[in-house]
This record gives sequence, structure tokens and C-alpha cells, in this order.
Amino acid sequence: MAALKYSRQRESIKEFLMTRKDHPTADVVYENVRKIYPNISLGTVYRNLSLLSELGEIQKLSNFGGADHFDGCVTPHCHFMCKKCGQVLDLETEDLNEVAEKAVKNFSGKITECDIRFFGICPRCMNN
Repeated sequence: MAALKYSRQRESIKEFLMTRKDHPTADVVYENVRKIYPNISLGTVYRNLSLLSELGEIQKLSNFGGADHFDGCVTPHCHFMCKKCGQVLDLETEDLNEVAEKAVKNFSGKITECDIRFFGICPRCMNN
């Protein structure tokens, strides 16, 4: 595979995601990156988010209902989605290997990764 050509816009998208803990959608990424690159298109943002996700440089969080969310942190961790406001947050958890070890006890296949999601009401919505 040929080396990937450097892109300032792609790098800007990745840097933006690294500063966020709220797991923005592509539209939010677009609105923010557009402040730096006014001529960037939404299609370019979508293509670069997809590429960065395929390369393992960001996480694409699907199946939370609605639009995909993106996470600049690629180390294993859990996510929480508020069923009231739709916000997706990191959920600090203990060692995920313990969960995987329990899962594999009754499974004859091979588990290669673990993706744990929690749903409920976030602290902000609880206080409103």
C-alpha cells in the first residue's frame, strides 16, 4: 500500500478530536474545523473521519442512535450515552480484561476486542 499523503485538514480533524471528551458528531467536527479551514467541505470531513477510523487513529462510535460520534482516544475504554440529551461520554472503568476473561469462559471462539456501552441519564440531565 502506498504511503498516505500528509493532509493539514486531516491532521486538524485529528487534533480537534484529541482535545474533546464529548465525542462529537461529524457535523460538530465540520463546524469547528471550518473555523481554521473555511473552504473545507462536509464531504472532506466525512472522508477523513472514515479514513482516520480505518487507520485506527480515532474511534468511530456507531449504534448509539442517530449520527455516528467520534473519539480521539483509541485506548480501550467504555462509553456512556445519555438517553435524555444524547451526549456520549467516556466512562472510567477498571481493567476491561477482567470482563473479557469472564466472557471467554463460556465461548469456544476467540475474542479479539471488547466494546462496552452503557446507557442511562447523565449527571447534567439528572440535575435538571
